[in-house]
Amino acid sequence: MTRENKNGKTRRAFIQDAAVGTTAFAAMTAAPAYLSHAQPNETIGVGHIGVGVRGGELVLQVAGEPDRGKPGIENVQVRGICDIYKPHQDKGIDRGGNPQAKRFIDYREMLADKDIDAVVIAVPDHSHSPLVIDAANAGKDVYIEKCWTRTLPEAKEMLKAIKYNKTVMQLGHDRSSPAAIQAGDLIRKGTLGEVTFVRMGCFRNRPRGHDEWRWYGYYDIFDRPDENMVRENLDWPRFLGTAPYHPFSMERFWHWRCYWDYGTGIAGDLLSHAFDFAQSILNMGIPHCATTSGNNNLLHDGREAPDTWNTVFEYPKFGKGMSMLFSSMFNSQAQTPDLHEVEIRGKDALMKTSMRGYEVFAEDTSLKFKPGIDSGKIKTGEPFMQFDPQQTPEQPSHMQDFFDCIRSRKQPKDNEDQAFIEAVACIMSVESYFRKRTVFWDADIQDIV
Repeated sequence: MTRENKNGKTRRAFIQDAAVGTTAFAAMTAAPAYLSHAQPNETIGVGHIGVGVRGGELVLQVAGEPDRGKPGIENVQVRGICDIYKPHQDKGIDRGGNPQAKRFIDYREMLADKDIDAVVIAVPDHSHSPLVIDAANAGKDVYIEKCWTRTLPEAKEMLKAIKYNKTVMQLGHDRSSPAAIQAGDLIRKGTLGEVTFVRMGCFRNRPRGHDEWRWYGYYDIFDRPDENMVRENLDWPRFLGTAPYHPFSMERFWHWRCYWDYGTGIAGDLLSHAFDFAQSILNMGIPHCATTSGNNNLLHDGREAPDTWNTVFEYPKFGKGMSMLFSSMFNSQAQTPDLHEVEIRGKDALMKTSMRGYEVFAEDTSLKFKPGIDSGKIKTGEPFMQFDPQQTPEQPSHMQDFFDCIRSRKQPKDNEDQAFIEAVACIMSVESYFRKRTVFWDADIQDIV
C-alpha cells in the first residue's frame, strides 16, 4: 500500500526514481576527468550555478566586496554565472567583479567551459544530485549548498561520482569555528564524563505575513514581484528539472522549501545545519535510528512541509549510548537555541556551545569536580570553563578552506564523507515522518529500513 501524508503527498512520489540517476551528460563520461590542478600562483576560475538568496551571498564570498573593504578569495576569479532567472543572472554578474564573466542558462554549457575549474552550486535541493554528478564527471571541483540531497539513492550516486573522479567537494555549512574544535577536544578528553544526551534546534518567530520561506529573493523581502515579469524571465522547465510536472507557480519557484517536490522542509534546511555543527564537535556519525513527528500547527498557507518538526536520533554505540533531540518551530523563539547552539550533557558536566564559544557547568553531584566544588573554586550554576581563543588558532573561512584544498588536493573539512553522513541523517528524519514510525540505518546493506 502506498502511504500518504496528511497533505496527500505519497512517499513514492517523494522519492521517485526520476531524481536518482545521473543525467545523460554525466553518463557520457567513461573515465575520470581530472582537473588540471591549479598551482598556488595560478588563478582558479569559478562558475556559480544558482544566484538566488544564498547563491548571491556566495558570489560575494568568492569575489569580495571591495567597496566595503571585504576582500574575496585571493587568486580566484568568477568567470561564469549560471541561472535560469535573468534578474538573478544580472545580480551574479554585478557581484562577480569580472565584466568578462560569461552568462549561462544551461549549466552543462558552463561545465564544458575550460576556463571554469570549480563550481559553486546553490540551487533548490532537487537539482543537487544531477549538478554535482555532472560537475564531478566534467572534472570540476564542487562547493555545494546544504542539504546535500533529498534521497538515499541520490546520495549514493553523488558519493560514487566524487570518489571516482577524485573531486574536491565542500558542503556548504561552516566548519571554521575554533570554539567547536576546542569543545570537541574537551569532550574527547572526558571533561563532561559520559555524554548521553544532546539537544539542538532552531525556533523562529516572524511577523504575520512574513512567514518562514515565504520571501521573494531575500530573507527580508516580502513584496510579491510582478508575475508576468517573472514568467518572462524564468525558464520554468529548467526549474522543474527532474521534479514532477507542475504548471508555473510563483509560490513553487520562490518558496520551494515549502514543497516536497523540491526540498525536505525543516530537515534539509535547519536540522541539517544543527546536525552538521554537532557532528563537527562529536563526530558521532550516521544515527542508528530516527523518530520524527511533524505538523503544520501554525502556518496554514498551502505549504506541504510542516512548520513544527521534532526528531530524536539514537546512538546506542556512542559511549554507553546517546540520544540526540532536534526541535524546530516557527512560533515563539524566546530563550531558545539557534542553529549553531548545541547543549551536550554528560555525567559530570553540561556544555553549552556555539560557533562563537562554549561554557562548561559542573554537576553538583560530580565526583570528578567535587574537590573544586567543595573548595569554592567551582560554583554550580556558573561556568567554570570557557572558550579560550588563545588555545586554538583562527581557522580559514569555509570558502577559503575549499579553495585551499583545490590547490593541495586534500579533503575539505565538510567533504563528501561528512556530506553523506549529513544527508543520511536528514533523509532518515524525513523517512520517519512519511513512514510514521522509527526508521533504522542498516550499515551492512547501506539502507534505511
